[in-house]
Amino acid sequence: AVGEQAMRTPVNVLVLPFRGTPEAGFEYGVFRRADGDAACWQAVAGGVEVGETPRRAARRELAEETGLTGARRWIRLDAHATVPARVFRDWPSWGPGVYVVRELAFGVEVGEGETIGLSGEHLAFEWLTYAQARERLRWDSNRTALWELNTRLTEG
Repeated sequence: AVGEQAMRTPVNVLVLPFRGTPEAGFEYGVFRRADGDAACWQAVAGGVEVGETPRRAARRELAEETGLTGARRWIRLDAHATVPARVFRDWPSWGPGVYVVRELAFGVEVGEGETIGLSGEHLAFEWLTYAQARERLRWDSNRTALWELNTRLTEG
């Protein structure tokens, strides 16, 4: 999350909120960034802090960026990517030899009636069908994770 004070590790998490059923269909939550790249739509994303597991980081980032907390269905996705380390503020603190940051992906179910809030990191949020979300998401890693989540939910 932007403005984090804790030291982050060279690992990032990606969290794709979803809702729906196989019978009614699924929708996926996407977020429009509020920083200098406001045309960018993405999933919830953020760094894993020192001493934190990726799943705990995913839960924290979801809470920070959407206000969603509590127990819910989480799906650890096989999709993973790498991001150039130099795009992260903490890159100099990781020492020599850290060139890329691993990105690990999760899907998280949002229950009926739960409301997604917005942090200062995002200007907008939308629930979209798989095809709409795939079109809107900017990053290949987000689209790959979305494909895997949608396939697990619809074919699994």
